Amino acid sequence: MDCAPNERFVRFVLTRVVTAMPHRPAPKVRATLYLPADVLDEARNAAVHLAGNPARLTLTKLAENALRAELARLKHLYNQGRDFPPRDEDLRGGRPIAA
Repeated sequence: MDCAPNERFVRFVLTRVVTAMPHRPAPKVRATLYLPADVLDEARNAAVHLAGNPARLTLTKLAENALRAELARLKHLYNQGRDFPPRDEDLRGGRPIAA
């Protein structure tokens, strides 16, 4: 089956993310962020619908997988596939910095 280039990349990224996940999960920390209500509602619906076998999905797992996939995509597009350098300071709240 032939896929669009973006779909192939997403499949590649997701495969790489799943296979690169460590055997021992890192400790989890609490994060507060704002999402559009419809996105959060759809994510909650998916987590409830897929909570049982075989997916055993939680909202945390869904968010973690999505962030890992997007980070892998951004690394590939903007940083030659390498990890981004560590930040020197914490993120500031408020409006994004203009480029």
